[in-house]
Amino acid sequence: MNAPVNYDSALEEARRDAASLPLSEIDVSDPTLFQNDVYYPYFERLRREAPVHYRKDGKYGSFWSVTKFKDIMAVETRPDIFSSEAKRGGISITDRPMEFRRSSFISMDPPRHDEQRKVVSPIVAPANLNNMSGIIRERVCRVLDSLPRDEPFDWVKLVSIELTTLMLTTLFGFPEENRHKLTYWSDVATQDVNAGGEVDSEEKRLEILTDAVRTFTAMWHDRAAKPPGFDLISMLAHGEATKNLVNDPAEFLGNLTLLIVGGNDTTRNSMSGGLWAMCKNPAEWQKLREDPSLVTSLVPEIIRWQSPIVHMRRTAVVDTELGGQHIKAGDKVVMWYISGNRDEDSIDRPNEFIVDRARPRHHLSFGFGVHRCVGNRLAEMQLITLWEEMLKRFPRIELLEEPERIYSNFIHGISRMMVRIPS
Repeated sequence: MNAPVNYDSALEEARRDAASLPLSEIDVSDPTLFQNDVYYPYFERLRREAPVHYRKDGKYGSFWSVTKFKDIMAVETRPDIFSSEAKRGGISITDRPMEFRRSSFISMDPPRHDEQRKVVSPIVAPANLNNMSGIIRERVCRVLDSLPRDEPFDWVKLVSIELTTLMLTTLFGFPEENRHKLTYWSDVATQDVNAGGEVDSEEKRLEILTDAVRTFTAMWHDRAAKPPGFDLISMLAHGEATKNLVNDPAEFLGNLTLLIVGGNDTTRNSMSGGLWAMCKNPAEWQKLREDPSLVTSLVPEIIRWQSPIVHMRRTAVVDTELGGQHIKAGDKVVMWYISGNRDEDSIDRPNEFIVDRARPRHHLSFGFGVHRCVGNRLAEMQLITLWEEMLKRFPRIELLEEPERIYSNFIHGISRMMVRIPS
């Protein structure tokens, strides 16, 4: 399904709908709101009138929506009250049957979360990021120099997917010639079963991802038999808290998909969404051309603006209160990062894209607290390098049509974006 033919009229219709619906009937879990890019007015109303909002029997069941920055932070910082555990529901608004809930360190609470996260965190430590900077720049230059001039092409396919997938091959020590498998597995892991694609059931998802388990299990045994290396599979195979992970296929797959998706979707969709934002805000692009040093504030602004992860879910483990609302033990609590990043009370002029924003890292796109994205600096480094090299090569890139976005309330993704680089 593509974006609406007439975006302006679709947004106007969404504004009327968001204003006229009874609060109890607003359901921000509907993926078409994000696919059609018309979610803004619904969250604006919730932030204004019901910052902690209960929707009963919505598209994805009954849940609390947390839409303001400070309330999201309150949830993030209390894992003892708001659990990420897979067995309680995990991190997605989708309620999967118990047999399809795959544990990973992002869907664990401390202390197990901390023990497993610590195993992989060295790969994104400052010293290793410095070691990877050369290969990242070389790849960016190679990809940009190969782009066609004066003819339409899909930026998502030729740039965003290619660069992020190449990065995954480095992180996993994965054969570069088979890198398309990583993109495929990442998409399969996050695809909504109602999107009309290949993954039409949880059984189908597991069937496809079983190939990923087989592939990585072979890599695991190979690296476990060798001295520790500096890739994610070797780290997991030799880590004290994860060395037996391969013996639990469900948890092994959970961590694999976490690392693949985490290394792919945030960066991929920020690479696409950032170009879209700059094309829509030519005065900001001109500001960047005149002062290329602004790239370091541009990148976190892109990540805030795109909000590549739409939401994270928690489950209350005890009765509690949030924003004046009584939340019961067992209730589903959904933090809408995409709304918190537009909160007028926490971010100055949040609906404007500003490349020289004073506090550009004041956003929620990487989460907060114990679950803050472990690879956030790597994502920023890839995006900074991309924009530095783009500025050297392309005075202009033309957006030819509105991007096509994916059907998802979890990944804020762009599937296709046709552009042209004038010579």
